[in-house]
Amino acid sequence: MSRLMDWINARFPATSIWENHLSKYYVPKNLNFFYFFGSLALLVLVNQILTGIWLTMSYTPTAEGAFASIEYIMRDVAYGSILRLLHSTGASAFFIVIYLHMFRGLLYGSYQKPRELVWVFGMLIYLALMAEAFTGYLLPWGQMSYWGAQVIISLFGAIPLIGGDLAQWIRGDYLVSGITLNRFFALHVVALPIVIVGLVVLHILALREVGSNNPDGIDIKKYKDENGNPLDGIPFHPYYTVKDLLGVVVFLLIFCSVVFFFPEMGGYFLEKANFELANPLKTPEHIAPVWYFTPFYAILRAIPDKLLGVMAMGAAIALLFVLPWLDRSPVKSMRYKGWLSRLWLLLFCASFGTLGVLGVLPPSPGRALLSQVCTFLYFAYFILMPFYTRMGRTKPVPDRVTG
Repeated sequence: MSRLMDWINARFPATSIWENHLSKYYVPKNLNFFYFFGSLALLVLVNQILTGIWLTMSYTPTAEGAFASIEYIMRDVAYGSILRLLHSTGASAFFIVIYLHMFRGLLYGSYQKPRELVWVFGMLIYLALMAEAFTGYLLPWGQMSYWGAQVIISLFGAIPLIGGDLAQWIRGDYLVSGITLNRFFALHVVALPIVIVGLVVLHILALREVGSNNPDGIDIKKYKDENGNPLDGIPFHPYYTVKDLLGVVVFLLIFCSVVFFFPEMGGYFLEKANFELANPLKTPEHIAPVWYFTPFYAILRAIPDKLLGVMAMGAAIALLFVLPWLDRSPVKSMRYKGWLSRLWLLLFCASFGTLGVLGVLPPSPGRALLSQVCTFLYFAYFILMPFYTRMGRTKPVPDRVTG
C-alpha cells in the first residue's frame, strides 16, 4: 500500500489533499448545530445530481411528451417514483438547508472580514440555485409549471426598452411553448449544474483559505502551540467528519420520511395543479410559485407598479451581495452585538417568513398591507444596518473561544 501511495503521490497530490483539507485542517472546536447545514447542502447537491441523471434517461423534453414521460417514470420505470420524489423533495430540502446556512452566517457574522468572498460566492450559488429551480419547475409541464413560468417570464417584459424582446428571447417564442421547455431542460441539466458545481468549489476554496468562522467570531489562528496548530482548533477529521455524519443520519431520517410518507407536503412541495397537464387555454384560479420563491414574489405583489415591483424583487436579492460592507459592527457574532442588531435580525427573519407565507396565499387588501409592512422591514434591515450596527453597544469579546 505504501508503494502504491508513493506511486500515486508522485503523479497526484492525494496525501497532501487529505492532509490540507481533512486530517490537518484545523477548525474551531466550538462549532455548534448551525454548522451542520453546509455539509448537508453538499449532500443534497449530490442527491440532486445523481437522481437528475437517472431521471433524464426516461424524460422527454417536448411539449407533447413531457407530462406523459413524468407519468411513465412514476408508474412504469423501475424505482422511477422513488427517484422522482427524491429529486422533487431534494429541491425543497436544498433551499431549507441553504436558508438555515445563510441564517447562521447572519447570526455569527460569517460574511465579515476576511470572509467577504466566501459570502459572495455563497450568494452566487444561491442565485444559480434559484435559476436551476426555476428552469426545473417547468419540466413536469403541469398547469402550475406552465402558468408559473408564464407569469415569471412576463415580469422581464416590465423592463423599459428591452423588456419585450428579452421576455421573448427567454421563452424562444411568443408564449411558453415546447421550445421554452427544451431550452429550460438544457439549462437545467447541463449549463446550470456546471455553474453550481464550479461555484461550490470556489466557495470551499475561499473558505479553506480564510478558515471557518465560529459562534464567538474569533480568529483561532491567533494563538498556536509549539507545532503551529491553533490552540482553539481541532482537526476536521476525525472530529467533525464524525459529527457531520450524525447530522447526515438525522437529516436522512427526516428526508426519507417526507419522501415515503409526505412527498406533496400538503401541496407545498408538489402542487396539486401540477398533476394536471398544462393547458394554455385554462388559467389556474390562483398562480403562485413554489414556496422557496414566495418571499420575493410577495415583495413583487406588495408594490402596485409592475416595474417598481420587479425592481424591488431584484433589489431584495442584490442587497444580500453587499451585506459584508453594510455591517459596521466591530464584532462579528450576535453573541456580543448590541440589542439593536438582535432586534433587527429578529424583525428581518419574521418579515422574511411572513412574506413567504403571504406569497403562497391569494391576494387581499389586508394581506397586501401586511406584505408592504414586511417589505419595508426587509429593506430597512439592510439600509439601516450601517447605522444600528455602529450605534449598538457591544459586549467584550473573549480572546479564546468559549466552547
